[in-house]
Amino acid sequence: MSLNGSRSAADGAAVPMSPEGLVEAARAAVAAGGREVLVHARTPCGRESLSPRVVGPLLESLRDAGLGAGTRRRDGSGPGGGVAVCVAVSVGSEPDHAERLARVRSWTVLPDRAVVRFAEPGARELAEALLERGVAVDAEVPVGGSPEPLARFLAWPVRDPARVRLVAEPASADPGPVAELLRRLPPVPVLLFGRGAAAWPVLRLAARYGTGARIGVGDVLHLPDGRPARSNAELVAAAARAREVTTAGNR
Repeated sequence: MSLNGSRSAADGAAVPMSPEGLVEAARAAVAAGGREVLVHARTPCGRESLSPRVVGPLLESLRDAGLGAGTRRRDGSGPGGGVAVCVAVSVGSEPDHAERLARVRSWTVLPDRAVVRFAEPGARELAEALLERGVAVDAEVPVGGSPEPLARFLAWPVRDPARVRLVAEPASADPGPVAELLRRLPPVPVLLFGRGAAAWPVLRLAARYGTGARIGVGDVLHLPDGRPARSNAELVAAAARAREVTTAGNR
């Protein structure tokens, strides 16, 4: 689930901004059925950041709450809850490519996964740096727009498919481009997600094709019936119902 994305406090109370708010939102969303947590780390003033002084404390707070695949709480009391924690690594957090690399290499606390947008410059080098540090990579590409990000991903010799996942963002729920995408891919897991009006149709498309899916206020602020979502947990619960209905209809 995308807990906050690139949104700001102006997008409403459903968007968690502080570390405490993100932890609370994550725990509630996991209780509602969420299996992963995607966060955009922020400074106290709300600016996205990849600084280890911002990312590290947030990850530690999430781990203290029992989140993080295979992690242990700082007090050593036990393993994390098996819910992977993912951090977004993009130009929104750090515009300069060299500085993004430096930030990632300076992290003292590591997430389970990191989203790398292959539409942005230096994506392959950034992905390699993350893998070298033991962080799995979510390679994000748009579907239905420019073919260059997907071409960059397909040209990347993925040496460890178990630690790389393609995160595809279709512009619409047209099954044609998605079917073509799935035919061209190397043997890596696939997750589909949409933003705004495309979020719910794409989620149902993911159920149809049996891929992973993502939801959260970082992607959409409304429920399938158009009502404003009050929380990430409400979106996750609605997504579980939508996938169940779609899957049952495909049988």
